[in-house]
Amino acid sequence: MTLITDYIEKEKDPIKKDSMNEIYSIIKSVVPEGTTEKISYGMPTFYYKENLVHFNASKNHLGYYPSSSPIVKFSDQLSKYKTSKGAIQFPYNEKLPEKLIQDIVLFRLEEIAENRN
Repeated sequence: MTLITDYIEKEKDPIKKDSMNEIYSIIKSVVPEGTTEKISYGMPTFYYKENLVHFNASKNHLGYYPSSSPIVKFSDQLSKYKTSKGAIQFPYNEKLPEKLIQDIVLFRLEEIAENRN
């Protein structure tokens, strides 16, 4: 068990729990070795040299928080979702866009690498 899986396990709503487990697996499939898991801002967070992405179950959607630049970069692919400066809302009644979620994580990793050089 990790901090994130412990957090997810405490969710009582099966739809929210399933959505969080799914996005957790999607993100976990592309993060590099050395990525840590923590709870930051009260949300499950992947950390790689800095906060990489966060997610959390809200009342009517699964929130994905990759920071603002991926939302600009992937705006065409995100047009069907409600977004704000640093957040994407994935409705529970729709399949999560696995490749898009992975591409956003990979983009964030590139950003972090560029900021460190």
